[in-house]
Amino acid sequence: MYEQKKERRTRARYGVLALVFINVIINYMDRSNISVAATSMGKDLALSSVQLGLIFSAFGWAYSALQIPGGWMVDRFGPRVMYALSLCTWSIATLFQGFTKGFAGLFGLRLATGAFEAPAFPTNNRIVTSWFPDKERASAVAMYTSGQFVGLAFLTPVLATIQHYTGWRGLFIITGIIGIVWSLVWYAVYRDPNKSRKVNKEELSYIEQGGGLVNPKGKENQEKEKLKWSDLKETLSHRKLWGIYLGQFAVNSTLWFFLTWFPTYLVEYRGLDFIKSGFLASLPFLAAFVGVLISGFVSDYMAKRGVSMGVARKTPIITGLLLSIAIIGANYVDNTAMIIFFMTIAFFGNGLASITWSLVSQIAPQRLVGLTGGVFNFIGSLASIIVPIAIGYLAKGGNFAPALVFIGVLALFGALSYILLVGKVERIAEKGDGGKRPNLSHQA
Repeated sequence: MYEQKKERRTRARYGVLALVFINVIINYMDRSNISVAATSMGKDLALSSVQLGLIFSAFGWAYSALQIPGGWMVDRFGPRVMYALSLCTWSIATLFQGFTKGFAGLFGLRLATGAFEAPAFPTNNRIVTSWFPDKERASAVAMYTSGQFVGLAFLTPVLATIQHYTGWRGLFIITGIIGIVWSLVWYAVYRDPNKSRKVNKEELSYIEQGGGLVNPKGKENQEKEKLKWSDLKETLSHRKLWGIYLGQFAVNSTLWFFLTWFPTYLVEYRGLDFIKSGFLASLPFLAAFVGVLISGFVSDYMAKRGVSMGVARKTPIITGLLLSIAIIGANYVDNTAMIIFFMTIAFFGNGLASITWSLVSQIAPQRLVGLTGGVFNFIGSLASIIVPIAIGYLAKGGNFAPALVFIGVLALFGALSYILLVGKVERIAEKGDGGKRPNLSHQA
């Protein structure tokens, strides 16, 4: 009787994944609420188009700049504290946007929102690396990553409704309060695997034997460890890491086209009315949502069937990046349905390629998973600054075709980086390890 009970594993890791999924939805809700509020806010505060553009970009500048420090802080303080702090502070910055009276205040608060959100995705990666074995990690990454597409596809109408009844100020205040409350819930509920009361020894053993880092380093056992330039150098010294860094820039380039310019492209360059474009704009996001789920589950299915980890992980990513090149097809059609068709294929591909974080978990040096995630997200997030500005210049003469070619070329560049640079998917051993980490043998 006792032995039968002992063999039954708990499934606490799925509850943790549900918490992270909600975190990501709130994260993207507070990124996208400004696009919903922009028209009314711009009129009330007498903002020019140039000022609005600067406000849109403010998030990306701060978010990108603090990715590396954010990743290091995750390694030092652990996911429970860092996520609670990050959630609460970015939500406070969101709430105060409802009280701004002009450009300077709003610009500063968007900078603050980006800064405080910076540790979020390195923390997501650290949590999944701790809670999931290698062969389940791609589907776990897909599940929480799908939260960004859920937030964009399904929450936009909800945010528009909130603004309709409460105004743009009410929109920021309500979304900020939601995040503050959820940060308290997160801190009360989340624990690392080795401290959770909801996980039993069988599940812990299953995770650890499968390559999960069930004993992540946190503040309690890194009190004396400081950020060293040699650690940063380590994360920048490996070809396979540069392969995933450049690939992530390409993946994010397509994403940020859809986050910023896509509605404008439909309305101003393709002549759709605002209501119709709002409905059609949701279709590519729904396709991306489906794509990321398919990618994660297919990748893990392949891994469990004995396919090498490199093939299982890289195949959906490379396929997705190649499908994203389809965005160029919209340049050669005038029918609305066909335009949306090419856009939907491109963003479906972007969804397929969005399990890239699973490779960070499996390639990064064990001690530097958070810092590597920070570098990875820093380089990827540069797309949030470069792509919107570049598209603005390319489309300046009223012709959007060069901008779509630009996005397609970046997608091809990303696919080539995974094909030519990443190579074998296995954990990088730090210089000087000298074979002192026997538990790395199962990490690849």
